[in-house]
Amino acid sequence: MKAFLLSTILMSGVLCASAQPLATPQPSPSQTIKQNFSVGSLELSYSRPGLKGRKLGTDLAPYGKVWRTGANGATIIQFSDDVTIGGVALKAGKYGVLSIPGATEWTLIITKDLNVNQPSLYKQENDVVRVKAPVTKLAEKVETFTMNFANFTSSSCDLQLMWENSAVALPIVANTDEKVMKQIDDIFSKDSKPYFAAASYYYDNGKDMAKAKEWVDKATQDPANAKAFYMFLLKARIYQKLGDKAGAKASAEKCIAGATEAKNEEYVKMAQDVIKSL
Repeated sequence: MKAFLLSTILMSGVLCASAQPLATPQPSPSQTIKQNFSVGSLELSYSRPGLKGRKLGTDLAPYGKVWRTGANGATIIQFSDDVTIGGVALKAGKYGVLSIPGATEWTLIITKDLNVNQPSLYKQENDVVRVKAPVTKLAEKVETFTMNFANFTSSSCDLQLMWENSAVALPIVANTDEKVMKQIDDIFSKDSKPYFAAASYYYDNGKDMAKAKEWVDKATQDPANAKAFYMFLLKARIYQKLGDKAGAKASAEKCIAGATEAKNEEYVKMAQDVIKSL
């Protein structure tokens, strides 16, 4: 009898030791989004619950109550550089994302507390930003809670939240111009000067075109850039903006010649479009 019991125990131990963990899908899959923004980056980590026949505002994310803005753990956003949200300056770093859903308006909250994974842990004194965001009604139902970054400019974007037939957005603003201008000042005090990159920034952001012309001229005068057709396209566009049609045409023609040699039809067409618009 003792031998039988010992044998049973030993066999049970072997079975337990050999059992493999069972991998199953997450009911609310986690997601991490890394996004380049301005001259830095954004990172968002959250979990994505599904409707599964339930209703937003009642069964899920009740209206008028603090929600962790996802499932499972706290939702976290990270800024590599300082940003401004709702008129409030935020230092680079990690923050929690919370919300108070509503039928026509959500309150979006950025908190310094990174551990709010249930309403009872929320403390309003830890808020750093509270923004009222109107609800936009979606024509098609979003089954799985979705957050993403969209509507980019060189210095702004939106953090979008979408679920069921509701969408809200949280605008994020970066002080891109100050950072880029400081870089330009710092770099131009050294021997190696990024003339083309600086001219591109000035052109793209509607700054001093005379200065952009000075820099693009220096970039294209460098013998190493003689076949840099993309530089001549920028030069043509800057000259066009300054009203110098002859200079714009000559630069566009150089772009066409270089791009044709490089078999780059896209730049050939863009240069031809400049000439047509003169």
